[in-house]
Amino acid sequence: MSDTGRILSLHLAVLAALLGLHFVAPPYHHANLARVMVLAVYAMGYNIAFGYTGLLSLGHALFFAAGLYGTGLTIQLAGWPAGPALITGLLAGAAVAGGLGLLALRTAGVSFMIVTLMFAQAGYLTILYFTGYTRGEEGFVLPAAARSIGGLDPTGEAARYLLALALFAVALAVNLGLVRSGLGRVMVAIRENEERSRMLGYDPFRVKLAALAISGLYAGAAGAAWGWLFGYVGAGFATIQYSILPLLYVLLGGAGTVLGPFLGALAMFYLIDIASGLTDAYLMVVGVALVVLVLFAPKGILGSLRERWLRWLP
Repeated sequence: MSDTGRILSLHLAVLAALLGLHFVAPPYHHANLARVMVLAVYAMGYNIAFGYTGLLSLGHALFFAAGLYGTGLTIQLAGWPAGPALITGLLAGAAVAGGLGLLALRTAGVSFMIVTLMFAQAGYLTILYFTGYTRGEEGFVLPAAARSIGGLDPTGEAARYLLALALFAVALAVNLGLVRSGLGRVMVAIRENEERSRMLGYDPFRVKLAALAISGLYAGAAGAAWGWLFGYVGAGFATIQYSILPLLYVLLGGAGTVLGPFLGALAMFYLIDIASGLTDAYLMVVGVALVVLVLFAPKGILGSLRERWLRWLP
């Protein structure tokens, strides 16, 4: 079988397995997997910026929150139907990422990381400042009736899971197409050697800006989907924690791999879930697991597998 055939077979098998789990997973894991798939879309976006383009950002919570509040506020305050509100949230993530990129990409390395962190914190404080509209840390719940699209009710467990799977499938397909496209190859080239890419005639600033905007589009889509599917909007999703989580997902699963963000989100979600049921010091368990990973699989699970055996993995 050709490499393309292997790649398509692997990704279709993952989607088929997730569809199969819809029919057999217990209610607890059924609900958790829906959350994992939305978070995996968020991590895919982060991976486009960090894993493929080399942009280490600590500001992605701002893009996720832009999607979350772009959808939530237009439903709650403006009374918009859920469909246009979702599109607004998705575009808000891309627009905020593009605007931030125009400023932050004038820096590089640690400076870029600090600038993105500053913008994300400014966004979080803005949400708190306008508590009268955003309800701050308390947040607000989106009514079930307002979340319906053409009679499609996302509040049911089955519908929520299938909608999360549909979002994940579309995001995965677009991500796979992107990284195998000319733009994706240029992104990797810039990550590996920016100066050489410039000598070949590419504009690193434009490519990085495009990568960051696409990354923000993914984050905005995940934030919008979270508010729509789970019905809650709160400032907690704009904290530094939600900028670090996608980084951990990507590092754990494998930076620069298409399925790495999903595998990392799945492993981290259940690692925290299981460890928190065993001890109050569950973050120490997570920390030990990450240290072991760095020591024995520094490129993440899929990254290490690709390096040693599966060289065809995208």
